Amino acid sequence: MGDSLANVVLGLDSTTKVGMTEMLHHTCAVTGAVKNTIVIADMPYSAYQTDPTQALVNAQRFITGARAQGVKLEWFEHCLEVTQQLVHAGIPVMGHIGLTPQTADKIGGYVCQGKDALTAQRLIDAALALEAQGCFAIVLECIPEKISALITRKLKIPTIGIGAGIHCDGQVLVINDLLGLNPGHTPKFAKKYAHLALLILKAVEDFKNDVLTEKFPAPENSFSIKDEEFKKINEI
Repeated sequence: MGDSLANVVLGLDSTTKVGMTEMLHHTCAVTGAVKNTIVIADMPYSAYQTDPTQALVNAQRFITGARAQGVKLEWFEHCLEVTQQLVHAGIPVMGHIGLTPQTADKIGGYVCQGKDALTAQRLIDAALALEAQGCFAIVLECIPEKISALITRKLKIPTIGIGAGIHCDGQVLVINDLLGLNPGHTPKFAKKYAHLALLILKAVEDFKNDVLTEKFPAPENSFSIKDEEFKKINEI
């Protein structure tokens, strides 16, 4: 249950602008609907990065209140300490390294990470450190394919790729990108398997035109009253 809802659902320009209220609400909607799948909730930026001492309390709200099975943390300065605290409290934690949208302003923007030997080694070290702290899986975002393959080989836990090549253990995309629900910019690593935004726009335009030309509502979309009952109205 990604904090990308900030961009693709709420119309915000940054994932840092979505908070606990919105994330808990949407996570509850997902966990209330699914029957046989694991739900991992993104911890929003304000829930653990602005004040790491609040991370455990906020993570517990996702588990006990929103019924998620785990939480995901993006890499940041105190990521290892927070991960350790949550794991020791019995909360399953998924890591996230590479392009971390919540701190994109500190890593050069929304660009591929680990393209030189030094930064690639830092990603490898971060992945190994997160595994050592007890993460059950790690998201690799916008990382060169060879680096992702190397990290995947080194780790015993699964890697989930998004813009990280084919050698990860699993893949994820933002559902709105996959379905083509947003007509604007699509990241290089995303693939549109449908173009629903165009279909939705056409449907709304057709509705508008039918209303203006009085084709809608048609008789089959309307309710009727028997003539004898209608005649009685003036007699009441």
